[in-house]
Amino acid sequence: MSDMIDFATGAPGIGSRWTSSAKSGVGTALSVASPVWFTLSHGILNEIYYPRVDSACTRDFGFLVTGPDGYFSEEKRDCEQETTPLEDGVPAFSIVNTALDGAYRIRKQIISDPARAVVLQRISFSALKGRTRDYRVTALLAPHLVNAGASNSAWIGEFEGAPALFASGRSRYLALVSSAPWRAMSAGFVGTSDGWQQLSRHGRLVDQYQRADDGNVALAGEIDFSGGDGSVVLALGFGQTEHEAAAVATRSLKDGFDHALDKFITGWRKWQDGLVPLDRKAEDGINAYRVSTAVLATHRASDRPGAAVASLSIPWGYSKGDDDLGGYHLVWPRDLVETAGGFLAAGDAKAALAILDYLRELQQPSGRWAQNFWLDGKPYWPGVQMDECAFPILLADMLRRQGHLNGKTIRRFMPMIKSAAGYILANGPSTGEDRWEEDGGYSPFTLAVEITALLAAADILEAEGETKAAHHLRETADCWNEQIEKWTFEGDPDLCRSLDIAGYYVRIAAPGATDAAGPAGETPIRNQTPDRSIMASDAVISPDALALVRFGLRAADDPHIVDTVKAIDHTLRMELPQGPLWYRYTGDGYGEHEDGRAFDGIGRGRPWPLLAGERAHYELAAGRTDAAKALLETFEKSANAGGLLPEQSWDGPDMPDRELYFGRPSGSAMPLVWAHSEHIKLLRSLADGAVFDMPPQGRARYIEKQTASKIRIWRFDNRLATIPAGKKLRIELADAATIHWSADGWSTVKDIKTKPSGLGTHFADLPLKGVEPGHAVVFTFFWPESGQWENVDFTVRVGEQVDRQLETEF
Repeated sequence: MSDMIDFATGAPGIGSRWTSSAKSGVGTALSVASPVWFTLSHGILNEIYYPRVDSACTRDFGFLVTGPDGYFSEEKRDCEQETTPLEDGVPAFSIVNTALDGAYRIRKQIISDPARAVVLQRISFSALKGRTRDYRVTALLAPHLVNAGASNSAWIGEFEGAPALFASGRSRYLALVSSAPWRAMSAGFVGTSDGWQQLSRHGRLVDQYQRADDGNVALAGEIDFSGGDGSVVLALGFGQTEHEAAAVATRSLKDGFDHALDKFITGWRKWQDGLVPLDRKAEDGINAYRVSTAVLATHRASDRPGAAVASLSIPWGYSKGDDDLGGYHLVWPRDLVETAGGFLAAGDAKAALAILDYLRELQQPSGRWAQNFWLDGKPYWPGVQMDECAFPILLADMLRRQGHLNGKTIRRFMPMIKSAAGYILANGPSTGEDRWEEDGGYSPFTLAVEITALLAAADILEAEGETKAAHHLRETADCWNEQIEKWTFEGDPDLCRSLDIAGYYVRIAAPGATDAAGPAGETPIRNQTPDRSIMASDAVISPDALALVRFGLRAADDPHIVDTVKAIDHTLRMELPQGPLWYRYTGDGYGEHEDGRAFDGIGRGRPWPLLAGERAHYELAAGRTDAAKALLETFEKSANAGGLLPEQSWDGPDMPDRELYFGRPSGSAMPLVWAHSEHIKLLRSLADGAVFDMPPQGRARYIEKQTASKIRIWRFDNRLATIPAGKKLRIELADAATIHWSADGWSTVKDIKTKPSGLGTHFADLPLKGVEPGHAVVFTFFWPESGQWENVDFTVRVGEQVDRQLETEF
């Protein structure tokens, strides 16, 4: 290294950025000894994660080719790329990059070593014009250790007498070693002294810098392809020290690429062979089922059973820097339960049980789960989403009903189930944020999940002998279910007349006390310019209402549902080359700008393939199997060439310069694990002839028996002002109390003590029989623990008697 220059110039380099979220492949070895995950896009490696699936350590790792007369080519920009898995269901990949000008071809095979934290590439280079020796091929690696590109260091060093390229950041290290000699090596700062700058200007590494510290750095190494069979193996190792990183990379080289490949494929074959055979080959030869199962398994943590991130991508990553630490490589409880459902549908109950156990461990003392979090449970965003509090209960119930939870096993989860149900009881039915993480209030989707979770928890508690708590949960579910239409069924009069419908379920109604809440008023539209940031609530439609059918609360042919489907299709359906997809809701702003620029907090929402899967499940529930099968085809055709499903599809004119094509994946997350889970569940549902994950409790209680509610619930955070005649007034409190009350203006007074619900709350029912409409009940509280009175009177007025049928009419 005598020809090297001590320190690179141009510190700290330009601002760091992530890279494309349009992955063409994601992979990992099914081995706890190999805590490394890799992603592919544009024919090169992108983010590589180590030592956990939530910790990105690189931006990208590709090759630059230079040659005579100032020839300069970057394979990720200047090649036609073809990425294919080596075998169905095995995320080991072959990549062929052919220069668009016909000058060269690079072939790669990429895996991770099952025995250690190393990503291996076997590479061959061939000249299609001229001679191979006329070209220089240089590896360019951009470290981002860990989840950030700033404050990294890169340097050239040695390990066991052989040169190696090193980088570090946030106490993590990587080392790149080669089976062939390096002709030249350099560390530099991105945008100023890195290898790209040198090669684009000079065609070679004229300045070989030994170190670049504390900045946005890159490593470059020119590869000597002259020896052997013309192929070279590069090993990128990771560790807690530079010695460890170099040692594991060197050991992988010594063991050989073929040895690692054999172990890699064997591990994946063994897991795939144990799954339910739902295989289907698409027209392009892709086995979509095996792609989806591999995607689910690739996103799991190796050291924390049950943990899985939402996507190994950062949506519109090329426009984002270190201020977006998490991207989608975080845990969302909702996505995680959906992932568990995918595993269960595929026949891997062990993986679903591990997810439930992981959620049990990370439940907060209040009974809820954080909106999203790192693998260790540290919250990332602070929102409260009631569906995420309910989904783990539904997972426990599904496992129980399928015979995977019983006896001692289910008792391990009883505290989790009771605590979660108690949180829903004390804080629902309004949610702080809907499932799209944007608005609070009464969402049909969230209501469906909450109510069904209460019924599921009741079944579990009753089976364990807690009949009083189970009865309490069912009464609460009945109360909320009876008011769904009051809260969320409305309709813009002009639209309803034009479609000849009575109304539709709105996307969300504003939060408020349950007697006053309804779909009138305004809904904030996030991610929009100020002039488009507010809409009338009765004008905002969403496919979310189909959850009322998916979770069994309403029949598929319920007139309210049928009318809503007409409104959804009129407003949100988009015909694309692969078939119809749907938008999330009216006025959605989460997507690229009209001109294709990346979403930057403002944009326009694009259609979601996931919603085609949800719609297919609705069609299956309605008995229209052929329609469901057609939507399965649409769902699968929304994937990219490798079978990966995107979060959104582009719905505008082709923009080749932005890589946006009508009907193809947009710049949002890809793959979206939630979408692949929905795909697996849809395949299973079609095979079974019934919706795989539909809980039976709601259908039995509300569709078949048409159970009505006898109560309305008053809480300090839900202070009813009115109650229909004929209903009991339930007072639900956090602490025990004596309720001092009167139905005749304190002329006569009654006292009633609350009793524990068994779920963390205390309650009492005030019998209002005989209290005429228009009269009021007045009450206050004595708190025995403190020996104090509340010293405030609360009033609830009795209204007209309204039966359920009238309540649900528009």
